[in-house]
Amino acid sequence: MASSLRTHTQTNSNTSAMNGTSASASDPKSQLSKKPRLHAPPQPLFITPSDVLFEFSHHLPSIARINNGSFGCCPSSVLSAQQQLQLQWLQQPDHFYFNQLQTRILQSRNIIKDMINADHVDEVSIVDNATTSAAIVLQQIAWGFAEGRFRPGDAAVMLHYAYGAVKKSVEAYVTRAGGYVIEVPLPFPVNSVDEIVQEFREALERGKQNGRRVRLAVIDHVTSMPSVVIPVKELVRICREEGVDRVFVDAAHGIGCVDVDMKQIGADFYTSNLHKWFFCPPSVAFLYCRRSTESSDLHHPVVSHEYGNGLAIESAWIGTRDYSAQLVVPKVLEFINRFEGGIDGIKKRNHEAVVDMGEMLVKAWGTHLGCPPEMCSSMVMVGLPACLGISSDQDTLKLRTYLRDKFGVEVPIYYRAPKDGEVGPVTGALLVCS
Repeated sequence: MASSLRTHTQTNSNTSAMNGTSASASDPKSQLSKKPRLHAPPQPLFITPSDVLFEFSHHLPSIARINNGSFGCCPSSVLSAQQQLQLQWLQQPDHFYFNQLQTRILQSRNIIKDMINADHVDEVSIVDNATTSAAIVLQQIAWGFAEGRFRPGDAAVMLHYAYGAVKKSVEAYVTRAGGYVIEVPLPFPVNSVDEIVQEFREALERGKQNGRRVRLAVIDHVTSMPSVVIPVKELVRICREEGVDRVFVDAAHGIGCVDVDMKQIGADFYTSNLHKWFFCPPSVAFLYCRRSTESSDLHHPVVSHEYGNGLAIESAWIGTRDYSAQLVVPKVLEFINRFEGGIDGIKKRNHEAVVDMGEMLVKAWGTHLGCPPEMCSSMVMVGLPACLGISSDQDTLKLRTYLRDKFGVEVPIYYRAPKDGEVGPVTGALLVCS
């Protein structure tokens, strides 16, 4: 959020005003016109620094939160709108259920559809988070094995950097069903897109050995630890060339952090949280499913009364619960559009600010970034000084706790095991979020 808080205000001015005169005063004929003068609509006023301070005044001032990627940050105006919706539900839940809930969810889905350039609102479902989306997609893959459409040993490919919960989901659904899982090893630090592309191609080749077919590729858009922007368009294109059945892009950090366009990316499934970089309250995410025969057989893992009516409808009612985070998307968009350039302006300023911060730190510490600046989003990995002696994941937890308790700094820390023969390696890195 650091740079998205760079704000601007606009004022209207013209030559006459600057000279201290008005058109009617300098030209008497102008006063004779009987027709009303048409005025251009006033230019919008962008959010001010004081507005921003108010919107996030509920954050503890004693804590420097530079881990926005974990839980995001929701402004007060959106929280207020959410609380109003919660109260409306509690005041008369039957009326809210029968007359408002589905209409409001559809409104949110339409906004998301337009933002991600999907063809139809039916391709967009709203769920709790990206982990729920992964369960939906992987559940269908598991059924493919159970129903004999896939052969035992057919492969699923995912990045070694994949989010831990998604790795566990792959284990629970794909491995247990008889699938063979291949992890794409990626270096750290990453020096170029070409390194990722080469490793991915080699993993697909391994997946096709011994007569296997690659039934699924799970590709992160922005990995979390370590954080790198993955060339998803190129990897999806390679999947198509190599005959991969389905491609699922896990973009938990996607919307509000990088460009998200379904037509350009071309994946079968794409999910992103809205509570990380899109200012929604936790927790809410969307799952895009490209229209196809296979997508019609996707189901929410929590089965309720809407089972069989399509994933979007199933997901819109999974039993009595708080749906308010899904309903405030219009209010969130209103907040975002108060910033110059809207979401694109926020992304640009966040990226520039986080790269500046990262380069300042590596210069001071004599280390390096985790990837080139163009492969950073609103997050950047910054190598820690070798003198800290980070030698295990346990060391990173100790350091993180120390920074929180002693200095009020909340920041994730990554451990990379040294390579054989490496001299003076940088084994620890901060994940700095803008």
